[in-house]
This record gives sequence, C-alpha cells and structure tokens, in this order.
Amino acid sequence: MNLQGKPDFEEALQRIEAWFNHEKLDRPPVRFAEHNAEYSGSPELAGRTWPSLKARWFDAEYQVDVFLESIRGRTFYGETFPVFSPNLGPNVYAAFHGGELDYGEVTSWIRHSIDDGNDLQHLKFSRDNEYYRGIEELTRVALEKCPGRFMVGYTDLHGSLDCVADWRDPQQLCLDIIDNPERVQAMLRVANENFLPLFDHYDEVLKAHGQLSINWMGIPSRGKMHVPSCDFTAMVSTATFREFYFPSLQTEVRHMTHNIFHVDGKGMLPHLDCILSVPQVQAIQWVQGVGDDLPILQWLPVIKRIQAAGKGVLVDLQLSELEPFIAAVKPDGLYICIAADEKIQPDILKRLEKW
Repeated sequence: MNLQGKPDFEEALQRIEAWFNHEKLDRPPVRFAEHNAEYSGSPELAGRTWPSLKARWFDAEYQVDVFLESIRGRTFYGETFPVFSPNLGPNVYAAFHGGELDYGEVTSWIRHSIDDGNDLQHLKFSRDNEYYRGIEELTRVALEKCPGRFMVGYTDLHGSLDCVADWRDPQQLCLDIIDNPERVQAMLRVANENFLPLFDHYDEVLKAHGQLSINWMGIPSRGKMHVPSCDFTAMVSTATFREFYFPSLQTEVRHMTHNIFHVDGKGMLPHLDCILSVPQVQAIQWVQGVGDDLPILQWLPVIKRIQAAGKGVLVDLQLSELEPFIAAVKPDGLYICIAADEKIQPDILKRLEKW
C-alpha cells in the first residue's frame, strides 16, 4: 500500500505482525498519538452549514474532507498510519437496532430505549436504519477519496453486554442481572445475533477495495483485527463477568485473526486474569485513566503481569514518562502510544532502537 507521508508502510506492518506473534524486530512498535485523540476535535472547513449537529455528523463529504485536511502535509513516523474510521459515535451498533443517538461536538450518546414495559420485539437490526445507512455512506465516500492518501477502517462496534447496557441503561442493567437474568440473556442473544455478520460485511467491503483490517485503534492486520471490550463489566463481579460476558468474548475472538482487548481502567482489573486466559487474545490495551490514575509508572505491576502472561501490551505514555518507563520495564511485547511533536519523533524512534 503506497500512501503519501508513509513511505515505510511495509516495514511498519512487518513490525506490527512480529508484535502480534510476540516477537520483536529492531524496536517496539510506536504510534505517535495519544489515546482518545479522535475526541480532541478536528479542523473546521469554512463555507458549510447544517440545520443540526447530527446533520454535520452525517455529512460524509464533509467528514472525509475534514480528515484529509487534518493529514495534509504530515509525515507518519513509526507505526502511525493515516486512518479514517467511519464514525457516528460509540453506541452506533446499538442504534443499528432502533436506538436514537443525541449528538455533541465530538461524540454522541444513546437514548436508552428499553424500559420495564418494553417488549424486545422492536430491537431489530435493519439495513434501512438511518445510522447503518450513515456508516455505509461514510465508508463509500472514504473509499472513493482514499487511494494513495489514507487507509479506511471499520466503525467502532460494541456488541454483547455493552450493547445491552446501551439499550437498557448501565445502572438498570446491574439490577436486571439480579432480578431478571433470563431477560438479560434474551437481550444478549439479540445483541450477539448480528455482530459477527456485520463485522464480516465491513471486512469484505474494505478488503474488496484493497484495505487492511483496521479501526479507531490504528493497528492494521492482513487478517481480521478486532478490539473486544466490555466497559460495563467494570461495574460487576468476576462471577457475573464469566456468566454474562465471557461466552460472547470467546465467540468473538475465535472468529478473528488478531484481538487486542481494551481494558479501560482499574475497574476492569478484577477480570484481567480471565481475559489473559483466552489464547486468541494476543494483546491488552491498558488505559490507566486520568487524574489520580496518572502517571503510568504506578501501573508497572499490571503491565508486567500482562507481559508475564505472554501477551502484548499497548500503553499510553506522556513524553516526560518515556525515559523512566524505559528504565523500569523490559521492551518485550510492548506497543507504545505517545503524543510528540513531529520534529522529535525520529529521535524517539532511535532511542527505542537502543532499548
């Protein structure tokens, strides 16, 4: 794949493939972007107006043009790639089944659509759904404009128990698990029914246009790359995790070539051993959080625990943390995300080669 600003594409991809196989070439992979960078805002393009924020989100030409403006003139060092992932918000998979999304500047939120009196029959995936059609249009326009300039990924998909929490409301779902577990299992069956077929649909569309498998995480695979996650389970016991989520996780990861589990904060740590026990999970993305959960060095025991399990680990570093982190941790299986000015990125790569 020949892309402007990324002449070492194949070399970077080989370094990632070695990481997936728990091997290392010359240095650990590094992505020069911080976690959640996609929510920090984008450059504006003048001369366009919309009747609502939602209409702006659905303007596929505008969204792709804004992305093109954001990568104009850039050089992508290390394992950083220009990737456009069609995005209508993190709850879009739940909305494919009939939910409604409310839009802000940089994200969207779902209106919980199932109350105690609702029948589950109206939860039905449809290709006529406006959000599904919106993602299809974003994907189509991106594929038209991408050749030689950027990669196109698939949208952010959250199925299983996170999807049920979107429909029901997380706090209410906690009560449902105690009071009406059979109904929770019924909602789970609806949430799981279309997840893998939909993933395969996007994978087939992208592969037909010469794309690799990639999403918001920015890590490509020649096979099927998946980021399993279930942030809702930070609210439940390990027994509930195993009963209500673990079967879905096993089904998802067996279907994929590469899996990087998104562990979002210390609330997920009680479930870490369970996640690490899954052979098809090659790596963990450790997201330590903000505030008192910074800096990264306090989480070295977690990182080393993941390394000891033979898994790769994706970590976010601040620039000031790089040297103390290098001094404290072995590079085995590490994939580093760090925000740094483009001018100093080559020097960081040289430093990592000496690690």
